[in-house]
Amino acid sequence: MITYLEFEKPLSEIEGKAAELRALAKSGEGVDLSKEAEALDRKAAEMLRELYKSLSPWQKCQVARHPNRPHCKDYIEALFTEFTPLAGDRNFADDQAVMGGLARFDDRPVIVIGHEKGHDTQTRIARNFGMARPEGYRKAIRLMDLAERFGLPVITLVDTPGAYPGKGAEERGQAEAIARSTQKCLQIGVPLVSAIIGEGGSGGAVALATADRVAMLEHSVYSVISPEGCASILWKDAEKMREAAEALRLTAQDLAKLGVIDRIVPEPLGGAQRDPAASIAAVGKALGEMLAELDGKTGAQLMKARRRRLLDLGAKGLAA
Repeated sequence: MITYLEFEKPLSEIEGKAAELRALAKSGEGVDLSKEAEALDRKAAEMLRELYKSLSPWQKCQVARHPNRPHCKDYIEALFTEFTPLAGDRNFADDQAVMGGLARFDDRPVIVIGHEKGHDTQTRIARNFGMARPEGYRKAIRLMDLAERFGLPVITLVDTPGAYPGKGAEERGQAEAIARSTQKCLQIGVPLVSAIIGEGGSGGAVALATADRVAMLEHSVYSVISPEGCASILWKDAEKMREAAEALRLTAQDLAKLGVIDRIVPEPLGGAQRDPAASIAAVGKALGEMLAELDGKTGAQLMKARRRRLLDLGAKGLAA
């Protein structure tokens, strides 16, 4: 079952009619409707190309949030072997919005950490819709410490609307946990690569994406705040999210120009949700290439370059 986004409504009508014609043909009424269905398929494919040829920033936000888009768990299951999850922050609790553990990537031992949103109502509630609490970031710190102790590269998969802003999270030191996780990213002397696979929201994303190399799926977004939050602050009207999305420069294309990310990973026509396997394979290829670029570098070299990269963010776009 395909879930259509707001701007895909005309496409849903055409694809729905094509499906109806095929259902009639299968009913055995002796009417050959294959040519009509094929014509509608061609029309739908052309419309899909036109829709995705020039998506607005707000439309990209919608694609990045698509419920059928592959999530962290899907990537781990497809790209990693011998995954052994580690739970808890050894302080308060286990936060299921952040998952991570030991694994093998291309038969190489690594630590993988990522935000997990969940796929249905039950898992989304359990995962808090990918919004991590302080214990999630402290779990990530624990995993990065483990990686450095054993000399293992770290791979992070970012997909969060932002860190959870609830009362309990704030009482347990949400801002401090995010800052410590970001600091830990800068301090570990092992390769650290990151991929933005959906939403990269605020400090909740930066806490895992302060890396040597950052890749971003073509229709993902990465921003200091959500368009709705930005609109509420600037215009006191969340309905101005389209204008906010334009101003935030949150698309992969904008961020590549600014030097915030290092590479854009192409998505299948219609977004990652149309062909999850191809999207996951493309991200895996990008992660492998980024890790290869860091081979042979010492811990000191990695930390120096990583810090320099962070300090230079945005300079590329300003110079242009």
